[in-house]
Amino acid sequence: MKDMTTLLSARDVRVLADGLGLRPTKQRGQNFVIDPNTVRMIVGAAQLDGPQTVVEIGPGLGSLTLGLLDAGHRVVAVEIDELLASRLPETVHRFASDVFEAAGRSDGSDDPVGSETAETTEASETTENPASGSAGPFALVQADAMRVTELPDHLGEPTALVANLPYNVAVPVLLHFLATFPTIRQVLVMVQAEVADRLAAPPGSRTYGVPSVKAQWYGTVERAADVGKNVFWPAPNVGSGLVRITRRDTPRTGDRDAVFAVVDAAFAQRRKTLRSALSGWAGSAAAAEAALTRAGIDHRARGETLTVDDFAAIAEAAV
Repeated sequence: MKDMTTLLSARDVRVLADGLGLRPTKQRGQNFVIDPNTVRMIVGAAQLDGPQTVVEIGPGLGSLTLGLLDAGHRVVAVEIDELLASRLPETVHRFASDVFEAAGRSDGSDDPVGSETAETTEASETTENPASGSAGPFALVQADAMRVTELPDHLGEPTALVANLPYNVAVPVLLHFLATFPTIRQVLVMVQAEVADRLAAPPGSRTYGVPSVKAQWYGTVERAADVGKNVFWPAPNVGSGLVRITRRDTPRTGDRDAVFAVVDAAFAQRRKTLRSALSGWAGSAAAAEAALTRAGIDHRARGETLTVDDFAAIAEAAV
């Protein structure tokens, strides 16, 4: 057993995968980080002050999980893949034994891992998702992230989200967790470079759209770094980017669904003026123009020029 936290090398990742008979699938967007320095960079880019309870979505073989534990954070890992989930607790204990030994000393336990560590629970047909594999500063939830509505509470409420998000569901999963867990104040996610550009795009830019506005509803969004293809196995076809979100107070209207309905309508026909694009949402072009006028927005403008606060003003004006 190792006496210190060891981050996974490229060889470690392949050995673990071979031991599981695992072949990464594009269907689940599985690209595993194989470079310890990249893991350290991701953890540092999250800019977390002091120990946090961090949600990690799609931990895979555990590369980033170990990096977060090594930095002193508590980790709740959410993994949909039953095979990966079945092995993760063992990997975490093997490579981060110091973390669990310290946890055992602090609570007087002779078994720092605990009897639940190797257990996993299949996601149920309801929205309840119990923890599976909880011990020390680590908990595992084996479930579809889009269906997770609660997390194990013994590590405290989640205060951060740090993840290498599966590329095929990155934006929906990100928005789901921001909506479901308001205690998450800091986010650092790795996504496809194109998705990173869209999330962090400012109004008026070519890539500004629905993901940009909805992410910016929750906080300040910025590109944190670029990540090359060669730090993954298998190497993806495109580069990746880190996106950091710092939670802020929501705009003046608290009705998120109402605001997002305006956003969806405005960008469904992004080249049309707002008077035309919002006619279906408002009931008519005249009603859309009236709401825009009350909100102080030029009805000839297009959605791609508005800020999230502008969209909130339109939603509020329609009430």
